[in-house]
Amino acid sequence: MAEVKSTFTLEKGQQAPAFQLADAEGKNYQSAELFGDNGTLVVFACNHCPFVIMLAKELGEYAQELAELGVSTIAINSNDVANYPQDSPAKMVEFAVQNGWNFPYLYDESQNVAHAYAAACTPDFYLFDGDGQLAYAGEFCPARPTNGVDVTASSLRAAVDLMLAGRIDGIKNSFSSGCNIKWKTGNEPVYFTPKR
Repeated sequence: MAEVKSTFTLEKGQQAPAFQLADAEGKNYQSAELFGDNGTLVVFACNHCPFVIMLAKELGEYAQELAELGVSTIAINSNDVANYPQDSPAKMVEFAVQNGWNFPYLYDESQNVAHAYAAACTPDFYLFDGDGQLAYAGEFCPARPTNGVDVTASSLRAAVDLMLAGRIDGIKNSFSSGCNIKWKTGNEPVYFTPKR
């Protein structure tokens, strides 16, 4: 299992790249209609990655807490489903239900949104403030599938707390680690270096 980390190409204070994507059942969403009044969490995820599976239920629970704070959550699957059929839209529905994801789980078939965010891995987390500016990029918490650390929302929670307190300058990014986004052949971004 090759581990890939966040790129941090999208920098603090930058505006969230806008997008229009459909969910697994074909319903279209504009990013502007999904962003929360007090902030938005955008998560690049998929169904089969052990890094995502490890924290999926906790993400579902934490997203409910965020919703009560006026912070919305959006998950985006940008993987090549032709080569990774376990990440297909039909399986996205199952995965979301199994893990209590009561937020939009969208399919980035073109991979253009992953490019716009310079997303590198699953999961990769981007927290935007109420004005749509990046406040934090990085991990959910320090847990990894093999390190024995309990899964909590500790890293993300600390960033959210600071953001809601108006102390974005005090937020430090932390590398998110996971499986690389499964790029379509020829669609690999310039920041992607395959592991050998």
